[in-house]
Parts: sequence; structure tokens; C-alpha cells
Amino acid sequence: MTDRPLTLMAVHAHPDDEATGTGGVLARYAAEGMRTVLVTCTDGGCGDGPGGVKPGDPGHDPAAVALMRRGELEASCEVLKISHLETLDYADSGMMGWPTNDAPGSFWQTPVEEGAARLAELLRRYQPDVVVTYDENGFYGHPDHIQANRITMAALAMAEPTPKVYWTTAPRSMMQRFGETMREFGVEGQEEPDPAETAAMAEIGLPDEEITTWVDTSAFGGQKFDALAAHASQGENIFFLRMGKERFTELMGVETFVRVQDTTGAATPESDLFAGLR
Repeated sequence: MTDRPLTLMAVHAHPDDEATGTGGVLARYAAEGMRTVLVTCTDGGCGDGPGGVKPGDPGHDPAAVALMRRGELEASCEVLKISHLETLDYADSGMMGWPTNDAPGSFWQTPVEEGAARLAELLRRYQPDVVVTYDENGFYGHPDHIQANRITMAALAMAEPTPKVYWTTAPRSMMQRFGETMREFGVEGQEEPDPAETAAMAEIGLPDEEITTWVDTSAFGGQKFDALAAHASQGENIFFLRMGKERFTELMGVETFVRVQDTTGAATPESDLFAGLR
């Protein structure tokens, strides 16, 4: 036994990802006295620039966007009371099929072994009890999310064993409510259900019965909302901010995961990422 605190490490692709899928658990476990470590793999340079200018449009400066988003990331970490922020600062690869996928230095072009070696150093330094990242498809097919999964799983194989490893996911029942809420709040293109988009949405996440871990984070819904709001430059893309805190917490007050590695023998379904560790 050591005197180090129980530690949660979340490995995410971009600034703002930490708030969307894991803001609740990061805030909850920080409040419970856990050490929380966020690793952000890319600089977010393919995000919107000032005034909403899009990547590839005149006036979009990826370096300036990355600098702006770093400040927003640090503000989000303050809101969520994250103990340690580590940034790998690979270039944002953009959405699947964008020319930035092929840019030298982009995260998508980085050899998995290189990224994994850097992350393995952080695993050895912090010795997390729980590691959270995306599934093999990056939840919805984003190249940087897929790469984050690849380097995380490779790094775990290089470093000392981690007791529990999770992939973020969403229950299919929630994805249905999510689509209904998008239409309710008038998200562009969502006024009437598109059959193709509805079918694609239905394939995101997992059937409810396949989810191993349901963590109630409703008491931290306000913090999670404020952490998302800290990423103000990306507000046009953060649909959740239209809801207000009450509706946001109703929809996003439980965070769900699939446990993919475990040495504790804790029974599933479970309601605590640290089940079996305390």
C-alpha cells in the first residue's frame, strides 16, 4: 500500500471533450477527494476561430485557435477541479476525411508507438487506479478519438498494470432522447427526423444491457455545464449550452461506461468507477 490518493486519469482528444463525456465523473471524484488527471492529446487547432470562422476558411489560424483553446481548457479544468492537466499537443486532425488528417504532425499521422510511449510515461508518473478513454471507434468515428483509444490501450500494455480501464459510451435509450431534444431546441437540420441520421444515431453507443457502469453525476450537472461553457469559442458547436442547466442535467446527469479491464472483481453493473478499490 502507498499513501498516494486514489487517481482517475481521463485521456481525451481535444479541449472540451473532457467536459462532454466525463465532466461529471471528474467533478464528482474530485469532490470525493480523488486525484484527477486529464490528458488532452491534441491542440484543438481545427476548432472554430474568433467569430465562428471555420477551418480552411480565410482568416482561420490554427495556431491562434490552439492558443485560445488552451486557455479555455485551463478554465474548464478549474471548474471541474481537475488536479493535473497534461497536454500532448499533437496537431488536431479534424473530422474524418478532412485534408488535415494527412498533415505531418497531426495526431492521426502520429505512430501509435510514439504517442503510447509518451502516455506510458504519464501512467508511470501518476499510477492511476482508473483510466477512461474512448472505444475503438472513438464513439462516433472521429480520427483523433480513435487514435486516443489506440495510444491509451498501447500505453497501458507498456506501463504497470492499471486496476480498472473504461471506455466512454452512451445507452441507446439516451441517444433516442438526445435526438428528440435536439429537435426540441431547434438544432439546424433537426426540425424533422431524417431517417438516415436517425439510423446512424441508433448505432452510436450500446444497448442499455451491455453498459457495465452507470455513474450518477447529477449533483455536478452545473459544474459540467459551466465547464462546457468555458469553451466559449466552440459554443456554436456545443448544442447542450442551449438547454440551460436544469434540462442539461436531466439529460446528462448520468455518465456511462464499459469496463474493459479489471483486477478488482467488482460486480457489474456498477455505479462507481472505483468500485472494488475503496
